[in-house]
Amino acid sequence: MSKVKSTVPRGFTRFYALYLISDKPMTGKQIIEEAEKRSEGAWSPSPGLIYPLLGRLVRDGLIVENDEGRFVITEEGQITLEQHSKFQSQLEKQLSLVMKLGLSMFTAGKLLAEESMDRILGVTDMVKERVNTSSSDLQDRFYTKYRAFLESELEKMEQSEKKE
Repeated sequence: MSKVKSTVPRGFTRFYALYLISDKPMTGKQIIEEAEKRSEGAWSPSPGLIYPLLGRLVRDGLIVENDEGRFVITEEGQITLEQHSKFQSQLEKQLSLVMKLGLSMFTAGKLLAEESMDRILGVTDMVKERVNTSSSDLQDRFYTKYRAFLESELEKMEQSEKKE
């Protein structure tokens, strides 16, 4: 069975790690092993993906590291995971309805993707509005972080193109 490389949806690993940690405290290595086991070897997230992710989850207050070196979900992490689960359930219901109406999986996926993009654009507009009405110091910090994020994404795309 071949390994899945970048076909795991963006953002999936974040919620999958939260999901695993919500079940029981785990180390980064245990998360990698569990993902490989549950996917029957089809997906083995790299340490370069998992450990920085765990650092961001700690930074965001969604998990904490206990004295044994295992990560434990926080109340905020549990709320985030529940919100994701509700959104996933809503998408599954929408997809099921579209399929019952006789549309193809491709058409159903396209419709759901368009709706998701509309939501993302709405959130982006709200964030822009809040940043624009905030202090100039906050605006500068936001734009600095946003620029760094965009540059890192551009670098990933360029590296991906070089590999192809």
